[in-house]
Amino acid sequence: MKILYAIQGTGNGHIARARDIIPVLREYADTDILISGHQCELDLPWPVKFNLKGLGFTFGQKGGIDYKKTFSNNSLISFFNEVRKLPVHEYDLVISDFEPVSAWACKLRRKKCIGISHQSAVTHEDAPKPAKIDPAGKFVLKYYAPVAKSYGFHFKKLSDNIFTPIIRKEVRFGQKSNKGHYTVYLPAYSDLKIISFLSQFPEYQWQVFSKHARNPYSFQNIKIRPVNGKEFTKSLLNCEGVFCTAGFETPAEALYLGKKLFVVPMKLQYEQQCNAAMLHSMGVPVAKSINDDMIEEFRTWLKSNERVKVRYPDNASRVIEHILEETSRSPGYITIAGAM
Repeated sequence: MKILYAIQGTGNGHIARARDIIPVLREYADTDILISGHQCELDLPWPVKFNLKGLGFTFGQKGGIDYKKTFSNNSLISFFNEVRKLPVHEYDLVISDFEPVSAWACKLRRKKCIGISHQSAVTHEDAPKPAKIDPAGKFVLKYYAPVAKSYGFHFKKLSDNIFTPIIRKEVRFGQKSNKGHYTVYLPAYSDLKIISFLSQFPEYQWQVFSKHARNPYSFQNIKIRPVNGKEFTKSLLNCEGVFCTAGFETPAEALYLGKKLFVVPMKLQYEQQCNAAMLHSMGVPVAKSINDDMIEEFRTWLKSNERVKVRYPDNASRVIEHILEETSRSPGYITIAGAM
């Protein structure tokens, strides 16, 4: 039995989840790994068979995606060549974590592809949505990596196929404490913008992880350092609170650890707008962007000790077993040994 597990490499969340999913998949089958797009700082401790360019986006410095760099860094010709050449026919099962090359290669060859991603949960009918609908954003979520059947992860369990987050082992079993600092991860903002905002709160200590800094430096009470998985995890485990984008893994880990959380969704990024709607429904404060209009709300959050309580069990094995059992019973798939 051979499985191709394809991972979206734009951002760190997909890679972080893969570190817990891959060992479970390897208990059941010979598993090859594909990564497309490389905007992440995390590595996998296993060999990657397919390193592809795929279709990804580039973080900007004004709160959203840098569309100019995104378009210049992507090539549809290159993408379609990767789709055409990917040998998905050699695998009994293809699993895509919102990875477009594998998904479209399967669609081209009429081979069923299973989706396991946070994006699969965002579109669920019971998931909160932003007040302003984004047709283009919904289109991307639906067609960027089309799959035959999807399973998702969200901040709440929404159905039998929408699970609570998979929390990294480093976070789940890490030694946590509260050393009083705040951990900041806002990759779509420039260092200057973040420093300008945080410097208005000199009585607090800030540890900022930057997509744009090449070397660590400090400005008064603000420490800036390049994104580093080990250092970020250490900061997260020992912080008072987390100030970050409305992504998925970092807010989920902050909630799991019982940390205070404040989020700012990336501009014109529908998935993050949906995440913000879900987090807001749970009691997490949300701001549309970093500006002076949010100062008082942010100051109130800093002074508050309120934390959103969640229960995220260690579910990686159970989720994969559930997916493989359902897959084994579906027409068009061979039975997966040990999954029944």
